[in-house]
Formats: sequence, C-alpha cells, structure tokens
Amino acid sequence: MTSANEFILSDLPDGFRGIVARVTGGRDLAARLAAMGLTAGTQIVVLQNRGFGPMLACVRDTRIALGRSQAGLVTVYECPTAAN
Repeated sequence: MTSANEFILSDLPDGFRGIVARVTGGRDLAARLAAMGLTAGTQIVVLQNRGFGPMLACVRDTRIALGRSQAGLVTVYECPTAAN
C-alpha cells in the first residue's frame, strides 16, 4: 500500500519530478535497475509517458527506457523542489 504522496512510476505524467522510494520485485530486477542508476533516494524525472509501451526517464543525468511492467514496480514520491 502506498501513502498519499507516493506514486507508481508507470502512472506518472511527463515532467513529473520525484525521488525513488523503493523498487519492488525480484532481486534480478532490482540489480538491473540499480545498474542503470535507479536506486532508492535517487532523483527521477519522467521525460515521456504515453500510457502504453516503454517510458523514458532521466536518472543521474542519464536517459533510460523502462518497460511498463518494470516501471510499475518502482514507487516514487513527489519532490517539488527537485532540480534537473
């Protein structure tokens, strides 16, 4: 269950800025996402989310593409003061 200020990454609109709260799923997925820089406490910006297919995000000054199922396992919270 997520709190009021936590969101699922795959549901977020373009331009959303936040901080990764956690990555759920198996150890292999967590390791793969960590290798791309997507770890708890990391700033993330949604670059493109059309609601279907992969989405684009910026993590640690790097653009990454995530499948919808992968993005659905990442929980973020809004950080309105997050700078790009």
